[in-house]
Amino acid sequence: MPTSPPVTAYPIALAIVEDDARVRGLLQEYLCYQPEFNCPIVVDSVEALWQELELSIAPRVILLDVSLPGQTGIEALPELKKRLPNTDIILQTMHDDPTRIFQALRAGATGYIIKNATSLPQYKQAILDVLNGGAALSPSVARKALNHFQPAPSQQPKLLSEREQEVLKHLMDGLSEKQVAAELGLSPDTVHTYVKRLYEKLQVRSRSELLSRAAKGDL
Repeated sequence: MPTSPPVTAYPIALAIVEDDARVRGLLQEYLCYQPEFNCPIVVDSVEALWQELELSIAPRVILLDVSLPGQTGIEALPELKKRLPNTDIILQTMHDDPTRIFQALRAGATGYIIKNATSLPQYKQAILDVLNGGAALSPSVARKALNHFQPAPSQQPKLLSEREQEVLKHLMDGLSEKQVAAELGLSPDTVHTYVKRLYEKLQVRSRSELLSRAAKGDL
């Protein structure tokens, strides 16, 4: 059973799973000719992906469409994470439906991109952000997640402080800890301390778990 190696050097193995031939062609033509990536797998279905995984080196990142013929991207996600625990999976779709967003984050997705709101250079940056420890979330996706878990003023006292919420918001926008520090005018060590507090308060141990826990909305 193949497993993905940790990121050590470029080019990074990227798999593209997209049933729309035009979109698949655009992604392949742009991303697969970037010096940071190579593309051992470019297919139009999850079923084809499973076949290619038997023959190819496991990809470091999978760009996975949500709405696919046969098994959908969200349906395939749990098994993919089980089989490829070191592979980051970024889902892409035309719709920012909250239910699908939260299903994807709970199942282990590292990113969720809205196709018609994301340029090809933004796709590249999203993948690089994930490889650098961030999360790739389109702005509308991050906003829906935040709106879902932030309590109304009339509810009980907030679990997170105002500063912790600011840090979490930037993390859900895909920023690294260093980038969050620059945005908030804090030192990287201070931001790291806030991130540790978030992990403790939300009872998580990783960035993907943090995003998933936040998306559940039970704060």
